[in-house]
Amino acid sequence: MSIKSIRFFNDRDVRAVWDDENNCWLFSAIDIVRAINNEADYNRAGSYWRWLKRKFKQQNIQVVSATHGFKCEAPDGKMRKAD
Repeated sequence: MSIKSIRFFNDRDVRAVWDDENNCWLFSAIDIVRAINNEADYNRAGSYWRWLKRKFKQQNIQVVSATHGFKCEAPDGKMRKAD
């Protein structure tokens, strides 16, 4: 996963990295949540995503694939795990 890219959805940045092994793009779930909900605050979008994952887990719904935990550059510039 060496290539990183910014994609745009509803004029919002959505971070993505290319996974050479699986030959596909991986997108940040929090960025998708921010774009869909038109949320300006990254932390609020992250809180909502964590709440949503808990709700789905309670209902035995799998919300992330095996790529859960891939590293992506965070808004603060550091490489952090993302869904």
